[in-house]
Amino acid sequence: MTAQAAAATADRPSSTWTGWGQWLALVTMTIDHLTRYALPTGWELDWAGASIGRIAFPLFAAMVAWHGLFNTRNPLRYARRILVIGLVAQLPYMMMPRASDAFILNVCFTLAAGLAWGAWLRDLLARQRRGELEAYWVVLGIAVSLTVWQLLGDWVEYGHRGLLLIPLFMLAMHRLHQAGDALTERLTAVAFTLPVLVVAGLMNSSDMAKSFTVATCLAILWLAAGAHRLTPAVPSAMPRRLWLAWYPGHFALIALWLWASGVIG
Repeated sequence: MTAQAAAATADRPSSTWTGWGQWLALVTMTIDHLTRYALPTGWELDWAGASIGRIAFPLFAAMVAWHGLFNTRNPLRYARRILVIGLVAQLPYMMMPRASDAFILNVCFTLAAGLAWGAWLRDLLARQRRGELEAYWVVLGIAVSLTVWQLLGDWVEYGHRGLLLIPLFMLAMHRLHQAGDALTERLTAVAFTLPVLVVAGLMNSSDMAKSFTVATCLAILWLAAGAHRLTPAVPSAMPRRLWLAWYPGHFALIALWLWASGVIG
């Protein structure tokens, strides 16, 4: 290993917490989807989706941002892998009963697009700092990306705010991890967390849903600020195949249940 590679490895934060995050994300997502689509409304379990279920998306977004920032050399290839899962899941996702008939792409498209956007902006700014791009090209690039964000936000799950969450997470995580002991550095890093929390709060309508979403984001930002060092290893690591197959697979099972129950034809 070269000295440069060794330094990069030493500077990389521990990702042990993501082992716990994977289990929690799958459980909370499944609870959300079961209460929303599969279980009878007479059971009055909407509170579970509006509380526990609101943990899932910010947790998925945080893990994607974390891995895209610290653990992969090619964030765009990582985004493509997420996109493949979304393509497989889209058909059973479209079979879920909804109040609106509007065509919406599932959350994997939101995560993939958010990661690609965050990685692209990071690279754009890095090139400008190295003197490879003039400032006006950076401004033009950001303007074009915001136009794409505006157009794409109407077509993906969690909309415009969902697309913003991963780039904002990446920015906040980077600043928190790089902050030194100086008070000004710490205050600057904290300031970069505020957009994450504002967007998280705006993503839901009920106070309970807002509380769970914002609390999840706060916990992740706390980990990025240094608490990642305190996280013990998960006793049972999630099998990779289960992690990749669960999202499309659980939608397929719910769709099969709804078809067998006569809810969908």
